[in-house]
Amino acid sequence: MDLPVGPPLEPMLGRLVRDLPRDGFLYEPKWDGFRCITFRDRGQVDLRSRHGRPLARYFPELVEAMAAIARERFVVDGEIVAVTERGFDFPALMARLHPSVSRVERLRHETPAEFVAFDLPALGPDDLTHRPFVERRALLEVLLADVPPPLHLTPTTKDAAMALDWIDRFQGVGIDGVMAKQLDQPYQPGVRAMVKVKPERTADCVLAGFRIFAEEPVVASLLLGLYDDAGELQHVGVASSFPEARRRELFEELAPLVVPLERHPWKAGFLVGGGPMGRLPGAAGAWTPDFGPDWSPLAPERVCEVAYDQLDDHRFRHPARFRRWRPDRDPRSCNLDQITPAGAEPVALLQ
Repeated sequence: MDLPVGPPLEPMLGRLVRDLPRDGFLYEPKWDGFRCITFRDRGQVDLRSRHGRPLARYFPELVEAMAAIARERFVVDGEIVAVTERGFDFPALMARLHPSVSRVERLRHETPAEFVAFDLPALGPDDLTHRPFVERRALLEVLLADVPPPLHLTPTTKDAAMALDWIDRFQGVGIDGVMAKQLDQPYQPGVRAMVKVKPERTADCVLAGFRIFAEEPVVASLLLGLYDDAGELQHVGVASSFPEARRRELFEELAPLVVPLERHPWKAGFLVGGGPMGRLPGAAGAWTPDFGPDWSPLAPERVCEVAYDQLDDHRFRHPARFRRWRPDRDPRSCNLDQITPAGAEPVALLQ
């Protein structure tokens, strides 16, 4: 490709903060999808992931849409997302990364992808990385003017109150916080030069069991549950990443609380029907003496507060972070509504 920038090109990144910075920033939704930089040189279109891996073969509909733009040479930074009847659907997006050509062709129609553009490192023969963001944004708006879906221009605002409203209503259901960008900022590949705003979210969960490290007397992870409207304890994820000393302390603390499996709410398995990211270890429909569970059941009597990031259908996408025990909390009061987003789906934010 005869372009002034890349590929490969490392995307500019954000440093995590919990509070929204004020004054002199432009705010954008932080979309929950795959970061993607698009390179187009006349008839060639190349999609690359954050780590430089090729993505074009998985998203032919985006290649076609990029090839239809009137300008023939550009580099656009953005995010690939998927929207299904469930709204923004990260598991469906993950399923698009399939090696079979026939499966890719089928999925492009069943779960079509969208591309949300938010920066323009190059246009025509010009390297724009040294130009201020406000100029790159203006040129991006011109490039994508009247371009139909599946291509979109991300919304922006200088209003901090609106950015906070995006977080309050939409975080966890399609956006993963807010990006704060300085208007005079150049594009700095691979540098955490932007501000990534993700207020920490917490939930009080029932401790339902734990796993150990390969027969060692140390806790690998805590199994967490929340009660649904029917009064059933649902598996919502795990908490892990404890220091080594704390893992041993937890094992000594929790081992005496282990109960027989037949007395546990998950005696027949948990998440037996699978979840948005597939089946989990221990999610068998039944266990036999020669194939037992890979976890130790605990009476659902303890409550712990954990911090988490993304959700997928009432499940923590990544391991939660243990914060503290909650001896003041009744386990039966720990319901799924704690992690049920109150806001609407942010599909309307797509321009």
